[in-house]
Amino acid sequence: MANKKKGETGKRHISIKNRRATFDYEVLERYTAGIVLVGPEIKSIRAGKAGLADSYCYFVGNELWVKNLYIAEYAFASFNRAPERRERKLLLNKRELRKLHNAVKSPGTTIVPLELYINERGLAKLVIAEARGKKNYDKRQSIKEREDKRSMARAMRY
Repeated sequence: MANKKKGETGKRHISIKNRRATFDYEVLERYTAGIVLVGPEIKSIRAGKAGLADSYCYFVGNELWVKNLYIAEYAFASFNRAPERRERKLLLNKRELRKLHNAVKSPGTTIVPLELYINERGLAKLVIAEARGKKNYDKRQSIKEREDKRSMARAMRY
């Protein structure tokens, strides 16, 4: 699930995506948040051993937290090990937090993580989105569009 690419500088770029979120939710607005990590969790992310399946964000007071974000335990760590699916605090500025907090108050709107990546400075960032759940007919429409694109691509090749 980790997508590793070679950039101009020769560094590997880690990008772990939550494909299920874009299928289940209609993305309204995206935000990039920092994430508070402890110990060797960043090394596990750099190794691509993380997953966003079944993770979600919620507010406690004025702070945004992510739950069920999987970051594997680093095999070579000797101390300061953290549980794999612990709750982690997200870092956004006050204006973005206030905007998200107001958006979540409306029914049918939630915050879902879309992508976990390492930026050019070596920091872990989480792309989250204000999203609204799709209905079953919307999902069928998404599947139909995806299949149409595939069939068009196949027709263009031959």
